[in-house]
Amino acid sequence: MNAIGSPISRVDGPAKVTGAATYAADFAIANLAHAALVQASVPAGRIAAIDTRAAEAAPGVLAVMTHENTRRLPWHPRDPRPGVDPKSGERLHPLEDDLVRYDGQPVAMVVATSEVEARAAAELVRVSYAPTAARTRFDPAYGHEPSAATAKAGRPGDTARGDPEDAFTRSEVTVDVPFVQPREQHVAMEPHATIAAWDDEGGLTLYDKSQWVDNVRTEIGLAFGIDEKRIRVISPFVGGAFGSGLRTWPHVAMAALAAERVGRPVRLALTRRALFTNTGYRPRTESRIRLGADRDGTLSSIVHEAIGQTSTYEEYAETTLTPTRQLYACENVATHYRLVDMNVNTPSPMRGPGAATGQLFLETAMDELAQALGMDPLDLRLKNLAERDPDSGKPWSSKALRACYEQAAERFGWADRPRDDAARTVGHERIGSGMASAFYPAHRSKARASVTLYANGGAMVQAATSDMGPGTYTALSQVAADALGLPLEQVRVEIGDTALPQAPAHGGSITMATLGNAVANACSRLREDLGVENGGDLVAALGGRDSHRAEGSSSPGKEAQDYESAAFGAIFAEVRVDPELGTVRVARLVGGYDVGRVVNPKLARSQCIGGMVQGIGMALTEEALFDERLGRVMNANLAEYLAPVCADVGALEAFFVESDDRIFNPLGVKGLAEIALCGVAAAIVNAVHDATGLRLHRVPVTPERIVMAQAARGG
Repeated sequence: MNAIGSPISRVDGPAKVTGAATYAADFAIANLAHAALVQASVPAGRIAAIDTRAAEAAPGVLAVMTHENTRRLPWHPRDPRPGVDPKSGERLHPLEDDLVRYDGQPVAMVVATSEVEARAAAELVRVSYAPTAARTRFDPAYGHEPSAATAKAGRPGDTARGDPEDAFTRSEVTVDVPFVQPREQHVAMEPHATIAAWDDEGGLTLYDKSQWVDNVRTEIGLAFGIDEKRIRVISPFVGGAFGSGLRTWPHVAMAALAAERVGRPVRLALTRRALFTNTGYRPRTESRIRLGADRDGTLSSIVHEAIGQTSTYEEYAETTLTPTRQLYACENVATHYRLVDMNVNTPSPMRGPGAATGQLFLETAMDELAQALGMDPLDLRLKNLAERDPDSGKPWSSKALRACYEQAAERFGWADRPRDDAARTVGHERIGSGMASAFYPAHRSKARASVTLYANGGAMVQAATSDMGPGTYTALSQVAADALGLPLEQVRVEIGDTALPQAPAHGGSITMATLGNAVANACSRLREDLGVENGGDLVAALGGRDSHRAEGSSSPGKEAQDYESAAFGAIFAEVRVDPELGTVRVARLVGGYDVGRVVNPKLARSQCIGGMVQGIGMALTEEALFDERLGRVMNANLAEYLAPVCADVGALEAFFVESDDRIFNPLGVKGLAEIALCGVAAAIVNAVHDATGLRLHRVPVTPERIVMAQAARGG
């Protein structure tokens, strides 16, 4: 049986469920000290004074570090900047000056012999501030165009094709839809943590929660002004990240500074509250989208404006408007993107960055247009399906979105959904159905991997990539097993270490299209080295040697010049709403996906249902509540930041239509993690409207918002 395409259980599953898997904070390092942060309590200003005397006298304290006594690092610039970093502005340099840029910014750090002692002493540090005016309200009036560097990176301020304004004016049917998506946090199971250990020769080892260990090594090398070859970053397991582990956050450099100061290894583990202000988040984004169509449903105009938040010290921007330009066939399209600088920490990629937000806006607007046309929402999307990329004019390397629509609709029972009031009422609840499209661009990058064959018939795959949960260990094992003709149990995978062949970020749904092909290439090279064709005996070809190692690589080809590549999907949702209480229950979700060749159906389904659950949170529960007076996230904890729990989740069905994109890459895969979230929230919001008749132009759709909207409607 071929390993690729088989629903194999996670090869790293036993290690995770038995506690053998070692996460960043778990490494047992001799003589380990612990650090704790002191965070700013004002959103803007300067530090007037810091009193550290009580903290320094506290039990177990080794050092109290502030901007007054911590050495300045060189922080050499990085050119070009990595794709995960903002293209304008400068990353935060912790403990370098007295300037406060946002509430929660690290302003001091205590190092002690235990974590309890460090945190207790941190509470004793007294900081007084000279506050200055802060921008803590999201005000679109302060929106500005992205910088030239940001625009060049695919986030332009303004784009247009055709004459969308004139076409909108001439359209037979139009809708004008505002929408608000609030700040969302990653809230992964594993908090961010770093252990830093210097050796006697000036080398640095970092055990860090990271989706890109090579990036951490480069960033810290530039920060400290040392050759990155003297730095090793280790991150074999990541307990969820959703994009929060792509950047190198300030606490990593702070851990290294602390270890340098006290002359022993230091662990800095962020508290759950600190995660909200010391790692990134999905930024608040407001939108206005105008759609125009002919009476038969043909789109004649799309004009989409979006305004996102960023920090005052970095310009973070998203591809929020990319789906608007690429998802539907329309000759007249304009997009306008603006940013609002605020005294907050810098946002970051979060699952489906930009695309999930943009499709929430676009797909709810499409639902409103279908209603205005008196047309089935599915028929409207089929009517405007883009057979080529409407923005570039290039053909798709593969596209099975029509099959996604048709098969998902059939499985959901879309044509037979209840339409009359009696059929849609069950006790106190109203049944509603909604749907949405899903789209995420497919990319791949450069990567290297090695494969070592041993005389005992085993093989080892090595690469510096990470695994934050999608099953990288398992999928790479499957690729190597098939390429080498070995049983899966004879293949081991070692990842998450800068000592291994270089790999790109584990994000953006690029890992299998990138690293999977590098592993396959390494296996091919090993066969070539040994002179063994497929089906031949590799072990015999070793000729008595203990092992043989081959290295392979993968990089994008000219396909990106000739084709556009993307994953596609269709999501159908059924909700049950109690109009009196305003409660919404997601009874079921059905998603059909075109993601290219599926390496492991079991892991792929797991990714999709995980995205569906995250979409339930986006639609119904998740919102970082921001107090504009204090410039502070008020629900920075897992008790009040309401991520979905088991009781919030109904029946979830995810399936994959036939697809195999060998134009995009030799393995035929297209990426899966991001597409699993895209469209889910919109389908749920559309279903809520179907159940209640209410158009709620912001998420989350909470009970109080439903009750208030019904009261405003007069019933």
